[in-house]
Amino acid sequence: MKRLTLVLISALVLLTACSTKAQDHNAQDVGFAQGMIPHHRQALDMSSLAATQASSPKVKDLAQRISAAQDPEIRTMTGWLSSWGEPETAGSGGGGGMPGMNHGGGSSDTSHMGMMTDAEMAGLRSSSGAAFDKMFLTMMIEHHKGAIEMSRTEVDKGKYGPAKQLAETITAAQQKEIDEMQGLLSGSL
Repeated sequence: MKRLTLVLISALVLLTACSTKAQDHNAQDVGFAQGMIPHHRQALDMSSLAATQASSPKVKDLAQRISAAQDPEIRTMTGWLSSWGEPETAGSGGGGGMPGMNHGGGSSDTSHMGMMTDAEMAGLRSSSGAAFDKMFLTMMIEHHKGAIEMSRTEVDKGKYGPAKQLAETITAAQQKEIDEMQGLLSGSL
């Protein structure tokens, strides 16, 4: 009887592990979380500068809202990766994230999922006032476009329901913020 009980418990544990680890998510879901975490962290870095360097109260407010939205999303995605037994970053090259993402090489190309280069981030850190406002908005628009691209891929190819829902939330929220930032750049700073 003890042996049968142990076999049944083992089978239940195995089935539970399989249903939560293998069937509920796929490689796209893992890549989405691993790519979006550093992407969001860079947005947090950019937004934290606005508190002291922006001159526009509208830019400061926007930056605060970006931080308030993305910090909890980082914690959520980190939790998923932990529950899936996956590392927070892909590969071991130190860059992490999704293939093709620019995590700060020397190039000024921001087309790789909207990630800013080290040089662009240094430029933002060294600016202030109206110049900071314009640079922040211009860079954050590109950054958000990259997040939307990543999110659309997750919606199309992901399997994990909560990740797909988060991707849809990111797409809607960041498109709204892009529209707001474009309006600010057009003269309502």
